[in-house]
Amino acid sequence: MKHVIEQLVLSALDKAKNNGELEIAESPEIVIEKPKDPKMGDFSTNLAMTLAKPERKNPRAIAEVICKYLKNGGGQVERVDMAGPGFINLKMTPSFFISRLLKVAESGEDFGSSTVGKGQKVLVEYVSANPTGPLHVGHGRGAAVGNTLCNILQKAGFDIKSEYYVNDVGNQMNILGRSTLLRYQEIHQKSVEFPEDHYQGDYIKDIAGEIIEKHGAEYLDKPEEEALPFFRQVAAHWVLEGIKKDLKDFRVEFDGWFSEKTLYDDASVENALAWLRDKGYVYDKDGAVWLKSSAFQDDKDRVIVKQNGDQTYFCSDIAYHQNKINRGFEHLIDLFGADHHGYVPRMQAVMQALGYDRDVFKALLVQFVSLKRGGEKVAMSTRSGEFVTLKEVVDEVGVDAARYFFLSRSCDSHLDFDLELAKKETPENPVFYIQYAHARICNVFLTAQNQGVKVPEVSDVDLTPLVEDEEFALIKNILAFTEVVEKSALAKEVHRISHYLHDLVAVFHSYYNKHRVVTENESLTLARLFLLHCLRITIRNGLALMGISAPEKM
Repeated sequence: MKHVIEQLVLSALDKAKNNGELEIAESPEIVIEKPKDPKMGDFSTNLAMTLAKPERKNPRAIAEVICKYLKNGGGQVERVDMAGPGFINLKMTPSFFISRLLKVAESGEDFGSSTVGKGQKVLVEYVSANPTGPLHVGHGRGAAVGNTLCNILQKAGFDIKSEYYVNDVGNQMNILGRSTLLRYQEIHQKSVEFPEDHYQGDYIKDIAGEIIEKHGAEYLDKPEEEALPFFRQVAAHWVLEGIKKDLKDFRVEFDGWFSEKTLYDDASVENALAWLRDKGYVYDKDGAVWLKSSAFQDDKDRVIVKQNGDQTYFCSDIAYHQNKINRGFEHLIDLFGADHHGYVPRMQAVMQALGYDRDVFKALLVQFVSLKRGGEKVAMSTRSGEFVTLKEVVDEVGVDAARYFFLSRSCDSHLDFDLELAKKETPENPVFYIQYAHARICNVFLTAQNQGVKVPEVSDVDLTPLVEDEEFALIKNILAFTEVVEKSALAKEVHRISHYLHDLVAVFHSYYNKHRVVTENESLTLARLFLLHCLRITIRNGLALMGISAPEKM
C-alpha cells in the first residue's frame, strides 16, 4: 500500500513541477509512514520538510502545494491534511482498502509474496553444530531462526538455498571417537581412565552399546591407533543421523549437507591458501601461517595454520566460503552463536581478500537461551552430560510452541524460554493466542455452513456492508502483511512475523467480541465471512513462514 501512496506523491510532485510551483531538481526519497494517531489519517509523509532546503522554501508552503495535487488522488484519497511543521497526512477512501482485500483472497497461499528480492541467489548456512552430540536448546533457536529466515526470504522473492556445514575433521572428532572407544571398553569391564575433556553424555554409552551389539568384543584388544578410526567414523555417523532426525522432527530440512572433509579431499583448502599467498595476503611468522586480515578492517591478523602444522577452523572456512561464491551465490548468510561475534570481521576480511565486497557476507548472531523450569535456570554443557536437548524441549512443549518462543524475540537478544508458559492453553501463551484465533475463525465458518451459508467467491462478494471502524482496522492490518514480510527479509529480522501475528489477532479478538459475524442480515454476514476468510489466509501464511501449524480445532 505504501508503494501506491508513494506513486501518488510522485504524481503530485510532477504536477507541481510542471506548473512551476516546485523545482524538484532531483527525485527525492519519499518516506511513507503510519501516523501514531489513527485520527490523523492512514498514511503520513515528511517529504515537505526534506524538500525545504533544496527548494529554499518553508516546509508548510511546500506541503500546501503537494496537498493541493494530492486531493482526490484518482478517487483513492478521501482527505489530505497538513499538520505541524509540514507533515502531510492522507485519509484513504474505503474502496482503496476494499479493492486490495479482494486480492488477498485471490492470492491465497501466495498472499504476502513480493519481488523485492529480485531473484538474488542467497545461501543461508545455519545450525552447523559439530557432530559430537545431540542438539541442545541453543541449537534449536538457531534452527528455528535459520529455517524461518529462509521461508521469509523465499516469500520476498529471493532465490534461497539452505545448508548445514558438517565439521567432520579436527581434534574434536578424535575426542568423540576416543570417548566412544573408552565407553566401549568400560562396558566390557575393562579398567580405563576417562579424561574430563572427553564427551561424557549418555549418548556416548548408547553408541558404544550399539557397536557391541554388532561387533561384540572385536575391538577390545586392538591398539587404540588401530581402533580409533572405526570408532570415530561410527560415532560421527550416529550423532549426525540423530541431528538430522531431531531437525526433521522440528520441521527443519536443508537443501544440502556440506562436509568439511571434502574441502581437504579435493584440495580446496590448499588451493585457497595458495591463491591468497600468491596475492600477498598470507605470510609466515613464528612458525605459523597468518592471514593479513588487519588489512581488511579486522582488528588483527589471524593464524590459519598453527606452529604444529594443524590448520585452524578459520583455514577451512576460507575455502568453504570461496566454494559458496564459486557455486554462484550472490549473498552468503551465516548464523553464528553469540560467542562467535569475533568471527564476523575476520570472515568479512576473507571476502575482501578473496576479491569480493565484504557485504557479500552477512552474519546473524543468535544469542543464548536460558531455559526455565520451576523458576530455575537449567545449565547446558555438551561435555558434562547434563545438557537439555532440543528433543527434550520439543517432547515437553511441542514443535509449535518451541518454534514460536525461539522466534518471539530478535535473535541477537537473550531469550528466557518459559516451559510452563509454553504449555499453557490460555491467552497468556502467545502461540496459543494466535492459533486459537485461527481455530475460532474456522468454527465461525462451520457455524455458517451448518446454517447453509458459505464464504462468497471474490467475483460475487459485496463488501460495502463493512463500515465499522474495527472492520477497517482489521483490513488495514491484514493488508500490512506483505510489507512486514518485505521488511523482515531486508532486515533479516524474523521476529517481526511473530509480533505482527500477535498484533493482528489482538485486533481480531477485539472485533469478534464486539460484533457478530453470522447475523440475520445476509449481505452483512457474507461480507464479514469474506473478511474472516482473508484473515484466516493471513494467519495461515504467517504461521507457515514460522513453521507453525494452523489448527482448525483447539
